[in-house]
Amino acid sequence: MEAVLLYVTTEDEAEAEAIGRRLVEARLAACANILPGMRSVFHWEGEVQTGRECVLILKTRPDLAEQATEAVKAAHSYDCPCVLQLPVQGGNRGFLDWIASETAGAETGTG
Repeated sequence: MEAVLLYVTTEDEAEAEAIGRRLVEARLAACANILPGMRSVFHWEGEVQTGRECVLILKTRPDLAEQATEAVKAAHSYDCPCVLQLPVQGGNRGFLDWIASETAGAETGTG
């Protein structure tokens, strides 16, 4: 079983939880980890900006990654949200199988 992690930044913990819950309920992700209290420094609209954000990590299957990304974008408050797909090179086989079983109910496709 293959897996991917979606690394997402959000405005705050509440947004991360809402997006994470939405994707887990839709079975587009098996699990959502929320890491509050991140500080970001970035270029946006021609200026260097800083801000407090929250990291959301979603565990899913490669074949669901694009659909999950679209679901994140649809629920996100940012104009251009950070959603990065990180391949998983291996890990606990039982845990990887759990990701597969928890996302088995997701309907693949663009809908």
